[in-house]
Amino acid sequence: KLNLDSSKNYLLFFGLIRDYKGLDILLEAMSDERIRQQNIKLLIAGEFYEDEKPYHQIIQEKKIQDLIYLHTHFIPDTEVKYYLSAADFVIQPYRNATQSGVTPLAYHFEKPMLVTNVGGLPDLVPDGRAGLICEPDAASIAAHILKLYELGEDYFLPHLREEKKKYSWNVLVNTIKDLAK
Repeated sequence: KLNLDSSKNYLLFFGLIRDYKGLDILLEAMSDERIRQQNIKLLIAGEFYEDEKPYHQIIQEKKIQDLIYLHTHFIPDTEVKYYLSAADFVIQPYRNATQSGVTPLAYHFEKPMLVTNVGGLPDLVPDGRAGLICEPDAASIAAHILKLYELGEDYFLPHLREEKKKYSWNVLVNTIKDLAK
């Protein structure tokens, strides 16, 4: 559906593109030669909320055009599944955040995540279980992307599925019932 080569490895950056979400840091990380050697590509899916020129400039300067797939338009709800399904891992390289709506999406589609150690993100993505936690800089992000692939998606799936249960409707309903008592 997305016309992607199924023989490649795909990371997904999903959602509105805003400065605090750290896409520029992720683009810097993608220029790491080890990532290029691992045949890892970055699928960017979401609208630019701010000026897109600085991102294109990084892509040009780092010569990573062949690693980047830009789907920078509004993604309707009916198409979200295609992006999450195409990805091996979901990357949230935020500079700061209290939380992210991308995290529950990744849980729903059982996609391990790489999140930065900012705000509430690490609380929702247990390190080594539902994904990995790194620092919000290009070197740390690159190293942890490589670690994701070294461990592999199957390593995370049992832990991810267990963690996902915390966010089920049943847990929410039972929590509300307990609060009402």
